[in-house]
Amino acid sequence: MTDVTSSQSARRPHHWRRDLAELAAVFTAVAVVDMVAKVIAHAPDGPYLLLTAALAFLATAGFHIWWARRHGLRPEPPEPGSGTGTGTGEVRRSGHEPVPGGAPGHGSDGVPAAEGAATAPGEPGGSDRPPAPEETVLRRLRTTVRDEPGSLAALTAALADLRADVVSLQTHPLARGTVDEFLLRTPVSLPVERLRERVAAAGGTDVWTERADAHDLVDTPTRVLELATRTALDTAELPLALRQLLGRCTIRSRPAVTPTGRPDGAPPPVEGVLAGTVIKLRDPRGGTITVERHQLPFTPAEFARARALMELDARLGPRTPDGEDLLTLPEGEEIVVRRADQNDLAAAKEMQARCSDLTLRLRYHGPAGDAHRYLDHLLNPRHGRTLAVETSSGLLVGLGHLLWDGDETEVALLVEDEWQRRGIGAELLKRLVALARESGSRGVYAVTRSSNTGMVAAMRGLRLPLDYQIEEGTLVITARPDPAEADLRQLHDHARS
Repeated sequence: MTDVTSSQSARRPHHWRRDLAELAAVFTAVAVVDMVAKVIAHAPDGPYLLLTAALAFLATAGFHIWWARRHGLRPEPPEPGSGTGTGTGEVRRSGHEPVPGGAPGHGSDGVPAAEGAATAPGEPGGSDRPPAPEETVLRRLRTTVRDEPGSLAALTAALADLRADVVSLQTHPLARGTVDEFLLRTPVSLPVERLRERVAAAGGTDVWTERADAHDLVDTPTRVLELATRTALDTAELPLALRQLLGRCTIRSRPAVTPTGRPDGAPPPVEGVLAGTVIKLRDPRGGTITVERHQLPFTPAEFARARALMELDARLGPRTPDGEDLLTLPEGEEIVVRRADQNDLAAAKEMQARCSDLTLRLRYHGPAGDAHRYLDHLLNPRHGRTLAVETSSGLLVGLGHLLWDGDETEVALLVEDEWQRRGIGAELLKRLVALARESGSRGVYAVTRSSNTGMVAAMRGLRLPLDYQIEEGTLVITARPDPAEADLRQLHDHARS
């Protein structure tokens, strides 16, 4: 309810002269009506004239009431000092300071009234349709703030001013300060530069942001448990789990010795090394696992998570998931496709011994006698995944390798001469590409000789966009998956069928 105050009195004083004048006018009107009624009543048609006059008065009064309700009557302009309209009084609303009432172009609370402003839903003339929601996008934001009271409040207040909704928050304590990592839902119209400027103005330093997706909505403890489960089931999942745990980064695994048998540098200490944007961990199988990302230093909390995942892998020891698929080739032969590891080293060497020198040169791009040196490295699950093809009698006749290489993966195929051109290479390649896509790889490439028509045909059989690069007889074919994932889902289902 609005309280109105004014320097003038709300009521005007009554004077006895005006009361007497009104009373005299009433008596005069009564006398005139009485005289007219007597004159008309003594006429021949007097009663009928009186009744007609009464009906005319009633009809006139009814018409006036109908007209007033239909078209409305404008209220009289408020008097000066009444606190509304253009007066000079003050209006107080609950919870607000008094503001000049009746300032031109202002409402009763002093707020400028826009011409033709819409009324609230449910009010007369208003609209019940809710306003259309603004389109938003998920973003990850990381910044360093001072470790003192109020720093986080200032940062969240700046985000609220930009209409950025904080979906989740992680804190990474440092020796000096704290790294806060937000998952935000921001308006699409909000420029990234403006977001960074406001965060920096609120006290944030080293501001970093990138687009996020629905997978980032999973909370950190749940994500860590899922990655630990995947690592526990398959040794080859460790590099992928580290990349998903630490965000966009590059994982490199270096063995303790080179394929030629020479030492490959000193391993890091048992506790690992944290150096800015690089983490080095000792591989329990021998060698070093290096994690690196650009422009975003690792925090001690992230380093501790990576070490815990590595210790879990070390305690569980070597493991490869069981399971094999029985396939029938077009010519009627049955083959088995399964995962392979270093336990298949002897069978792989026997298969390579049965291959011709031409087949080995097309596969390894070097002397055929050096082929055995690479098998131990290729079958190591730290560097990727390997699929083996066996006949119904258990003879190994084909190998397909998927090798981790940052955001992309390399594929390589080797099929024994007598089993070539039967669809084995194409079957292996489809399954390897499906595994690469499942691991989050952005592209799959094959390095071969330009004369290797079998590999070229197998890559074309993927029905994916291909890029070709030829240099000194070496051909690099890159398949870039379609974001629509229609073909990829078909490949993935085919790999699991």
